[in-house]
Amino acid sequence: MRIQLSLIAMLTLLTLNCSSQKLKYPTTEKVNQVDNYFGTEVRDDYRWLEDDTAAATAKWVEAQNKVTFAYLEQIPFRNQLKARLTEIYNYPKFSAPFRKGDYFFFYKNDGLQNQSVLYVQKGLDGTPEILLDPNTFSADGTSRLGAFAVSKDAKYAAYGISKGGSDWQTYFVMELATKKNLPDTLSWVKVSGIAWEGDGFYYSRYPEPSDKKELSAKNEFHQVYYHKIGTPQSQDVLVYEDKAHPQRFHYAFTSEDERFTFLSISDRGSGKEGNALYFKRRGEKDFKPIIAEISEFSYNVIDNVGDDLLIVTNHGAPNEKIVRCSANNPDMKNWKTIVPEKPEALQYATTGGGKLFALYMKDVSTRAYVHSLDGGFENEVELPALGTASGFGGEADDKFVFYAFTSFTFPPTIYRYDIQTKQSSVFRKPELKFNPEDYETKHVFFPSKDGTKIPMFLVHKKGIERNGNNPTLMYGYGGFNVSLLPSFSPLNIALLEQGVIYAQVNLRGGNEYGEAWHKAGMRFNKQNVFDDFIAGAEYLIKEGYARSEKLAMKGGSNGGLLVGAVMCQRPDLFKVALPAVGVMDMLRFQKFTIGWNWIAEYGSSEASKEEFENLYRYSPLHNLKEGVSYPATLITTADHDDRVVPAHSFKFAAALQEKHRGENPVLIRIAVKSGHGASSTEKAIEETTDVFAFLLHNLGVKPKFKGN
Repeated sequence: MRIQLSLIAMLTLLTLNCSSQKLKYPTTEKVNQVDNYFGTEVRDDYRWLEDDTAAATAKWVEAQNKVTFAYLEQIPFRNQLKARLTEIYNYPKFSAPFRKGDYFFFYKNDGLQNQSVLYVQKGLDGTPEILLDPNTFSADGTSRLGAFAVSKDAKYAAYGISKGGSDWQTYFVMELATKKNLPDTLSWVKVSGIAWEGDGFYYSRYPEPSDKKELSAKNEFHQVYYHKIGTPQSQDVLVYEDKAHPQRFHYAFTSEDERFTFLSISDRGSGKEGNALYFKRRGEKDFKPIIAEISEFSYNVIDNVGDDLLIVTNHGAPNEKIVRCSANNPDMKNWKTIVPEKPEALQYATTGGGKLFALYMKDVSTRAYVHSLDGGFENEVELPALGTASGFGGEADDKFVFYAFTSFTFPPTIYRYDIQTKQSSVFRKPELKFNPEDYETKHVFFPSKDGTKIPMFLVHKKGIERNGNNPTLMYGYGGFNVSLLPSFSPLNIALLEQGVIYAQVNLRGGNEYGEAWHKAGMRFNKQNVFDDFIAGAEYLIKEGYARSEKLAMKGGSNGGLLVGAVMCQRPDLFKVALPAVGVMDMLRFQKFTIGWNWIAEYGSSEASKEEFENLYRYSPLHNLKEGVSYPATLITTADHDDRVVPAHSFKFAAALQEKHRGENPVLIRIAVKSGHGASSTEKAIEETTDVFAFLLHNLGVKPKFKGN
């Protein structure tokens, strides 16, 4: 195949120069499909591409990939870039350890393993042994270890495996002492944890479909079951279902002492952002309500203290607060606020070692505080720099807990926090060939269209000149209450080495400043997200960091929607656009897999004329214009993406290639045996190589590597 692609690339170069002339794209057949939305007729010329299992779609994918890889192979430094990405990624990576009984567990990747390996050791000073090696799950390394949980007595572990990047998992059970799998096999698992209680656990699944094609169309009637170790799945006990509401999620979890089982119910398909919350004591059959009805507010149990429950909620506290209530009388009027809402957003809260840890974001950087279980403030954890901390959770009797800290030029480092002394110490520090002193990070704020101040991180080599000639990559997300926090990416270092400025924008729609920030970028306020990103680009140009010919944008999933919308609204502003696994058809996203789960964030074209018109105004697929010169575009998606189905990217690519009239290449790269994100290290490096090569080539960067 590589020889064949090389020949295609050579023939292509004989007939055209990819940098200066239009490529010849595959012809995409149109169909006569017109939909009527509240009196407005909308064409859907490429509806047939929604059937990603059809032979015609497979031929289209093959033809598109042939053109794309022919183009990519003619980029002269592509192989050198891949070698550098492989080199810089090749260092041992560890997770923070976690304890159950006498055992400690942690994940490690030696460097280039396709999947991280799960290790176990007895005691913190014990010898680590491989417990589960996902690299042995499949020949191509694309099967992954998903959920993992150990029973309270540390006798068993249950774990999930997903194949080829899919969100579906199959659960298995292992006896820890012997490391041998039991016959237990649980199928059709999705959107589920593993909640141990006694000699079994709760999990969530969907009914087995009569037609396997339904998997690509429907995820309905989510159920909670209890599985007893040593029994077949057919004997699992149905704990909860709701036949009246097929699109609800039902998620069960248990308290550490297993006295309580909690049930969280959400219904985002109806446009509601919050959840209902129920509980039952061990031995009871029926759940009782803590919060009986789903609303816009969220309620999450952190832990229990005897019969008292610790709950995080944004009810009456957009930045969230922590309350304590009795399971004997959980009515909200009896709740006691123990950690009040702060001006900063609560990132999350957890318990460990008999303490309550609350992590906040102050201007997109973590602050970690320690409280007693009744909410009394005890101390702040001193973090090594401005960046992102995660972890701190543990068992009630732990003497110490672990946390990880990272920032843009601070590789993830594991710290041990001693409960008694209140001191942190480095537990494990990565070793890689990278000098953070060569780079600097700036935190700037710029005004959006409506005057709102938007934060943005700029990471680059020290001593750059603000002359407008710096190649610059903007990255954003802006949705679903997700915060883009400072974090280290070894692959991004390869860009920084070539003089690229990396600009990460904290758009409205995320949780950087709490629920108010989120709501300012969702549903009818979604345009704010695009305005924020556009204003960020204009700021970079005004301040002399870059100019349009040196400016690129990148985003994935909801961030792919961001890139698609912005390139439609301001095709003149960016030279390169890199939308990954994007939600591009805002009128039909709710019709695929769990797309209906996003209605709470976006609204629905079927709900009302106002919601249709709002989505239609910015839907990338529907706002491409005939005869416009669009940025050089590389769309990326994958054949096994069952979250944002590849049809979004397929239809957008077909429409873009039809309407684009400039000389910039507009291509789509479709990965195989991969999903909503690369399914293995090998595939991640391959895709990053192609995306970065396309980026640098079209920004006019001629990379310098050792030896040239």
